[in-house]
Amino acid sequence: MAGIYIHIPFCKQACHYCDFHFSTSLKYKDEMLHALISEIKLQKGYLNGETIETIYFGGGTPSVLDGDEISRIINTLTELHTVSSVAEITLEANPDDLKPDKLKALKQTPVNRFSIGIQSFFDEDLVWMNRVHRGQEAESSVKRAQDAGFENITVDLIYGYPMLSDTKWKQNLDKVFELNVPHVSTYSMTVEPQTALAAFISKKKQPPMNEQQSAEQFIVLMDAMQAHGFEHYEISNFCKPGQYSRHNSNYWKGVKYLGIGPSAHSYNGDTRQWNIANNAKYMQALETGKLQAETEELTEENRLNEYIMTSLRTIWGLELVKLNQIAKGASAELLKAAAEYFDREWIIQKDNVIYLSATGKLYADHIAVGLFF
Repeated sequence: MAGIYIHIPFCKQACHYCDFHFSTSLKYKDEMLHALISEIKLQKGYLNGETIETIYFGGGTPSVLDGDEISRIINTLTELHTVSSVAEITLEANPDDLKPDKLKALKQTPVNRFSIGIQSFFDEDLVWMNRVHRGQEAESSVKRAQDAGFENITVDLIYGYPMLSDTKWKQNLDKVFELNVPHVSTYSMTVEPQTALAAFISKKKQPPMNEQQSAEQFIVLMDAMQAHGFEHYEISNFCKPGQYSRHNSNYWKGVKYLGIGPSAHSYNGDTRQWNIANNAKYMQALETGKLQAETEELTEENRLNEYIMTSLRTIWGLELVKLNQIAKGASAELLKAAAEYFDREWIIQKDNVIYLSATGKLYADHIAVGLFF
């Protein structure tokens, strides 16, 4: 099985914290759609005929596309690939886009899952982030989607920023539980270079993020999710039993995927490929039947470290047998490096699988780097 990611590089406005590749102008939307379809055709052999289990529209804001435009892309994929009859097809959406007419149109497409970028239900927080929508619209968009027959919904929330008190954070979580969605993705606010937030902090117009606040709110998050019957199946992701994001789970499990669009990444087991993060150059290259992209051959060390980083983040853990399949004797070397984390009870081992403990989840990236080859 394999997955396909489609990057839609358009947004209505730029969130202050976001460093993803996008344009706030829709002027060249038709030309971009033509280029995306051209790349799909050009890259049809990348996955060697493997059945497509998941399709994911990310961005940017894919919900700026209308139903017909989304169907055009999916139809092209199904013409060139074998797509599973039960494929998970996800569309990232902003709450303000999920109006009744839009939902009715999307119901006519193969899209069967929404990832709704709520981030917060508090208006002052959304203004601070420079989000387009407001709190009431966030709540209404989920209810409208459910009423339209979309039950497979995930919502995004952000924590660990100065305006978010613990009380407000708990209220955000309670609202999500009240909405009865089966999946929640949560992210600690990070300050990326070249973003408006980074500029505000450097000019002392905003305070820096507080790591202690973020850690404490992550603990509140884990406790609340467990109390409401959610599985913490990846550091940032929680779901009702068994209702994982199949597409993102495949990333963490090392399944092959093809990325379409400017800045999109692809992985086929041996190499990684990433497209140019420039809309104009991306479209110009495809007009001549070429793709502007860079490719990296994965070394044994690359593959070991990627497996450590991705597997440790999940409920499925790091399998020592798989580590040895990548490089003979790798597990023995890793266990030596892991001694200090066992002593601190940050990681545990069961049946030759290593997992993060609840405390270890607070230090996931630090532990992974410490185990790298």
